[in-house]
Amino acid sequence: MNIDYNALNVYTDGSSKGSPRVGGIGIRLVFPESLSKSDNVKNINVPGYKNATNNQMELQACIIALEKIMKLDDLKKIQRIVINTDSMYVVGNYKKAIWNWSRNKWKKSSGGPVLNAELWKQLIRNMKKIGVRVDIYYVKGHSKSKHNKEADKLAKKSANKCRNKQLSVVNLRRKLSNKSVLLGSVKMSGQKIKIRIISSSYLKTQRIKKYKYEVISKKSKFYKCVDQIYGDKNIKTLRVGHSYLVSLNKNNMYPQVSKVFCDITEKN
Repeated sequence: MNIDYNALNVYTDGSSKGSPRVGGIGIRLVFPESLSKSDNVKNINVPGYKNATNNQMELQACIIALEKIMKLDDLKKIQRIVINTDSMYVVGNYKKAIWNWSRNKWKKSSGGPVLNAELWKQLIRNMKKIGVRVDIYYVKGHSKSKHNKEADKLAKKSANKCRNKQLSVVNLRRKLSNKSVLLGSVKMSGQKIKIRIISSSYLKTQRIKKYKYEVISKKSKFYKCVDQIYGDKNIKTLRVGHSYLVSLNKNNMYPQVSKVFCDITEKN
């Protein structure tokens, strides 16, 4: 990556840890030499967020960085902004968000929903609103870059001072399975299966529900597997902590509950 010393270089990082989970963001601004500042480096300190994922924090760091930059007195003197992040999630998808997802109602080519759509939309809005060219580049995490290391420290410090509310509402229960969440561990073949709901959230942009669940059918080869699935508006809301007999669709790229037969919580 070629550093543009005439640009405002921004170093961002996101952090997510603990149980209950908390997230933090780190932002460092390195001003171009042309501004002739006595101190060309500025750290942005932001309190952390409750129940935040790492991807949410990586996105939020970029969003907040641009919001802070828009308030700078010297903004009109800046010709270009370069955001440096160690998040492949951000670097690999921000152009898709601009050119593809935003034109496809925030759905992937498989038909599945784009997660964190509200944050992606806010990032795009900020990139357009700032009125300056914004490029986002990948910098290896824990690299030799002192600015990257400082952003990492700021993100961890932010998580330790968690004051902001969660970015999305998630209802959660403790899982019974000893297995970890593994996306795609349950293959979709239109089968009937008993599942227990661990978490639920509403994706308001796509107007669908997202669930994490564990398989409780003892005869299933997926018994105790923990995975993620979706339910559209035609499917009744599945309550966390409850168990259901359901049928699944046949699309592994977009796993969905196709039918809910009954709530079997009391029977278990």
